[in-house]
Amino acid sequence: GAALAVFPEYGAMELASLDPASMGDLAGSIATVSALLPQVDALHAQLAARTGLHILAASAPHRRADGSFVNRARLFAPNGKVGVQDKLVMTRFEREHWFIAGGAPLRLFDTALGKIGITICYDSEFPLLARALTEAGMELLLVPSCTDSLHGYWRVRLGSQARALEGQCYAVQSPTVGEAPWSPAVDVNRGAAGIYGPPDRGFAADGVVASGTIDAPQWVFGEVDLARVAELRADGGVLNTRDWRDQPGAAPQPPVELVDLR
Repeated sequence: GAALAVFPEYGAMELASLDPASMGDLAGSIATVSALLPQVDALHAQLAARTGLHILAASAPHRRADGSFVNRARLFAPNGKVGVQDKLVMTRFEREHWFIAGGAPLRLFDTALGKIGITICYDSEFPLLARALTEAGMELLLVPSCTDSLHGYWRVRLGSQARALEGQCYAVQSPTVGEAPWSPAVDVNRGAAGIYGPPDRGFAADGVVASGTIDAPQWVFGEVDLARVAELRADGGVLNTRDWRDQPGAAPQPPVELVDLR
C-alpha cells in the first residue's frame, strides 16, 4: 500500500561488487558505480511505472562533464518523469578521501503526492537549506543517509527532526545499515530508518511517526497526511514556519528551483 519508497545515501555503492577488479578500491568503486547509473536509472524508471510508486533511488556518485563527481539522488515518478538533487555540503570524508564535489541547485519537486524536498545526509544538518525549501512550499523532506557510527546517525536524525519542527512538515530518514567489509566506501553502516513530524497536536509528543530498529535491515512504514502540514502551519500550537522571520538575523534564503514531476 505504500506510495513512496526512500532508499539510502550511497546505497548504490554495493553495485561496485559487480566489478571485482575495482570493488576493493575507493576510486575504482566510485567510477564503476557512476558508469552503471544509466542502467540503474532505467531500471528504477521501469519499477516506478510498473508499481505506481514514487521512488527515491539510493544516491550514487555521478561523473560530471568536467570529470568531477557529485553525490546524486534521483526521484522517479510513475509517469516517467525524473528529478535529481545533488548533495550540496560535503562531509570531511567526502572532501578529503572521496573527492566528491558539492552540487547545485537546491530543488523542490512538485509531485502527485505533494511538494517534496531532498537534503542528503549532512545537508539535513544545515537549517537554511530546509528553510529555503519550506519557503518554496515543501511539505515532505526526504533525508537519505549513510553513517558509520551512532554519532553520525543521531546527528542526521536530530537534524531531520529539527527540520520537521522548524518547517512544520514531515521528514523521512533512510540510512544504510549493516557491514560490507569488502567495500572501502560503505564498510560499516549504522542507523535506523524513521519518519518524523512536528511535536504538535495530532502528532506524537516526540514527533516520531514511525521508527525502525537500530542496525536492522528492514522497511519502515508510516502514514503521512500532508493536509496536516497545512493545518499546523495555519493554526498549530506554535507557528514555527511563520515566526522564523522574527529571529534576529533572519534573512532571505537561497533560491530553489521548482521541478514539475506531476
